[in-house]
Amino acid sequence: MKNLTIIEHPLIKRDLSILRNKKTDNHLFRSTLRRIASVMAFEITRDLTLKRKFVQTPLERTTGYVLAEEVILVPVLRAGLGLVEGFLDIIPEAKVGHVGIYRNEQTLEPVDYYSKFPKTLQRSLVLLLDPMLATGGSGTAAITFLKQKGARRIRFVSLLAAPEGVTKVASIHPDVRVFSTVLDRKLNSRGYILPGLGDAGDRIFGTE
Repeated sequence: MKNLTIIEHPLIKRDLSILRNKKTDNHLFRSTLRRIASVMAFEITRDLTLKRKFVQTPLERTTGYVLAEEVILVPVLRAGLGLVEGFLDIIPEAKVGHVGIYRNEQTLEPVDYYSKFPKTLQRSLVLLLDPMLATGGSGTAAITFLKQKGARRIRFVSLLAAPEGVTKVASIHPDVRVFSTVLDRKLNSRGYILPGLGDAGDRIFGTE
């Protein structure tokens, strides 16, 4: 799967085991997800460009750096919110947009019920955050919506990915790279990722 990048790190594997455990309570789930998101943020932004900025140390003037490009985090409501704080810990200057999408039961077309983005969407690197890339339905719809709003550089960030979802993103949006910590086995008959970790949104917000 050429569009998929798996982020390998011992700390990610440790924390992913905590998230998969059904005995992990909501508080530990949230704090672990935030921690794993921070590690992911390091890897996903390795190729960001910098510009020089002079810095005055206590002893002398020296050369420092700031990001040369803007980063916008766009969580897919509601589960994507669980990744935001971890990314902001590493990229505090990032701006945050939001997108909420559901599928119309009659037309089967995706409908956005809420969206709000920074005005710099067109010139920024957009990180679309959704912990689960399962069927790829909501993910591809969110990418399409972002492109319609002017986004040109989009990366899809998921905690877990299923082959079906990765394939769908690649077929509809071949220009979008997918980043995940693991490629799980498959989807079950209800569209849940196996082995997965259950419903991420429910486990984040305690609505099981």
